[in-house]
Amino acid sequence: RVTMIRVLIAYGSSEGHTARIAEYLADVIRGNDHVADSVDLKRSAAPRIEDYDAVIAGASVHMGKHQKYVRDFVKANRPALELLPSAFFSVSLAAHDQNKAARKEVVSCLAEFAKQTGWRPDKVGVFAGALLYTRYGFFKRWIMRKIARSKGSPDLDTSRDYLYTDWESVKRFAEEFLESTRVRSVA
Repeated sequence: RVTMIRVLIAYGSSEGHTARIAEYLADVIRGNDHVADSVDLKRSAAPRIEDYDAVIAGASVHMGKHQKYVRDFVKANRPALELLPSAFFSVSLAAHDQNKAARKEVVSCLAEFAKQTGWRPDKVGVFAGALLYTRYGFFKRWIMRKIARSKGSPDLDTSRDYLYTDWESVKRFAEEFLESTRVRSVA
């Protein structure tokens, strides 16, 4: 018999796509008969980590950095995070590109996050984000289209959005994390 656990998913989201991923993770966890609370760290008071059995933190990358308020949350709660099964997920457009420069950018962002927070989660997930042209203001839409063009992307129609997330890999990340919490609690 599997013991029900309470999982906190604390995240930062700028245009809402990381929030969708966090909610999807929560749905997968709930579908496995556990409790999951997804909390937007920018819009809600930081929850008490001590009230949970496991924690997943997530952030999106903008201008080469994860949200400062997510880094601050992790730094402030690192001792508690280190006592619990924990995971981190990073969402970026670079994760969509398979070229060497993009992979290097993803690794660099993760290394910088680890350096700034001092946190070494049990599991790290990297997910491709989205080009959400319809949610951007004029200037950001222009910049993002220019970046997409410079990277050779065919996704230049600013009247629509482009979602790159591999939902199956998000599901696998959640299931593997749950399995690791079960193994850790048995050990």
